[in-house]
Amino acid sequence: MPKSAASNLQPSPSLSVGFVLMPSFTLLPFSAFIDALRLAADEGDHSEQIHCRWTIMGPNLNPINSSSGVTVQPWETYRDPAEFDYIVVVGGLLSETLSGSQHLIDYLQRANQAHTPIIGLCTGSFAMIRAGLMHNRRCCVSWFHHRDLSDRYTDVMPVADQLFVDDGDRITCAGGAVAADLAAYIIERHLGQSWARKSLRILVMDSPRPANAPQPQPTSDYQVENKWVVKALLLMEQNLSRPLATDEIALRINISKRQLERLFLADTGESLQKFYRKIRLSYALWLLQNTQRSITDIAQECGFADTAHFSRAFRSAFATRPTEYRNQ
Repeated sequence: MPKSAASNLQPSPSLSVGFVLMPSFTLLPFSAFIDALRLAADEGDHSEQIHCRWTIMGPNLNPINSSSGVTVQPWETYRDPAEFDYIVVVGGLLSETLSGSQHLIDYLQRANQAHTPIIGLCTGSFAMIRAGLMHNRRCCVSWFHHRDLSDRYTDVMPVADQLFVDDGDRITCAGGAVAADLAAYIIERHLGQSWARKSLRILVMDSPRPANAPQPQPTSDYQVENKWVVKALLLMEQNLSRPLATDEIALRINISKRQLERLFLADTGESLQKFYRKIRLSYALWLLQNTQRSITDIAQECGFADTAHFSRAFRSAFATRPTEYRNQ
């Protein structure tokens, strides 16, 4: 354990958190959450674990690789979960989170038996599901992994239209920078609003976003079955501001352009590029409804060359211009 953590432990901190990291965990949600704790931990900026206490645990002290290649070394091996107010599991690359690391799954089950609330960051929720902790529970998931969850687990209620979900002793978070908002929510619960706002101010963030604030992209639930069409749709959703040509999509998913077009038409009833434009315009509609971004900015975000082109396409799809829609 680092010196600041080992030499400044105080009795009965207001908030105690134990972190466990899946292989290839995502660095941002982990660092956002732990930095918010650090900044709320003492009166000054000394990172002393006074009001908050935290540690990073693993089955041993071997470094754990993040998805970006940065490694984090656990400070200690798994401790009795009853000693913490929360156990936070940080997920990352889904393939890694869905397999292996049985020791971590076992530890989450121990935390459940100890009645310690568990927080899942990013795909950490999938590890919680693997541990059998989310049966008939609401589970926040990034729009990016919504279909991954709904296809694999029918006994979990996926939520992809808000930032995080507090379901009592299970709290799940879409990941990314949202982890700082969730950390502020937890800090406010245990230390008070002023400590939560202090953390965010030093992190150069505005007021914490509430749990039910919308994710920055709407949930997509296309009724498609063909695996190649599913792969194509995922690429299309990832590339809204720079739309891909059909042959580029086909190349990326390793299928011929002609076969992809045929499969797409058979599964959706529309050509790939027509469906692609529909996705981009649906996102534009969502941005108009949920943000104050300018029409020009929205047009660029949704892959239209200029505002006039965007306005024509939007009017064709929704029988009104973007400016008129916003005014209404």
